[in-house]
Amino acid sequence: MNISISHDSSELGSQAAGFISRKLGQVISEKGGARIVVSTGASQFDLFSSLTKCDTDWTKVEVFHLDEYIGIPETHPASFRKYLRERFISHLPVKKFHSIDVEGDIGEVISRLTAEVRKSPPDLGIIGIGVNGHIAFNDPPADFSSREAFSVVSLDEICRMQQVGEGWFGGLEEVPTRAVSMTVYQIMQCRTIVSCVPHAVKADAVYRTFTNGLTNLVPATMLKQHPDFHLYLDKNSASGIIVL
Repeated sequence: MNISISHDSSELGSQAAGFISRKLGQVISEKGGARIVVSTGASQFDLFSSLTKCDTDWTKVEVFHLDEYIGIPETHPASFRKYLRERFISHLPVKKFHSIDVEGDIGEVISRLTAEVRKSPPDLGIIGIGVNGHIAFNDPPADFSSREAFSVVSLDEICRMQQVGEGWFGGLEEVPTRAVSMTVYQIMQCRTIVSCVPHAVKADAVYRTFTNGLTNLVPATMLKQHPDFHLYLDKNSASGIIVL
């Protein structure tokens, strides 16, 4: 595990984007193309702002995203497809965006995405950590045993309140209770994992990730098992593990 602690979210985003761009450049040089998995949320704003300015040949990059709510259309302000198109995909000539289109038959959606993601392991995953320690929408207690690529999951109240706190919904009752999520197993198939985790609201999740052994009650502890895991924090999110 490699850890970088920046002064603030803006610096964190710039540092992480530079690393991601260099890594993708290496992969494209070696293989002729790259496949990445991307997360969403307020914690990733600065990362995507910096990534769109990087000198990367995006025409050779396929993009998968981690999760999507069941029950809201892509036009909804909280839709992760909307988020990614507005902040990332629409700014770059990516080779292909494999979106989780939940308006269709969910079983067919999962089958299609599974076939696509398993053509070749993703070269890099940008994997956030939620306030409850989740990765993607794998809330505690997360399923560490499944070998599926995507699954339908139930969202716990802490996760749903995070979405309200970030301003995506007006109240808890508006937040869907189910989503399609990439599984923990599939996330761990990424050859490199980069986690950008800024802001004080994530300090407890970071602390619990560091101070616990592998446990599905803190799903992010699984990331520590990955052989090429890069964690980007700022001083606020790292406040529980360092003396400032």
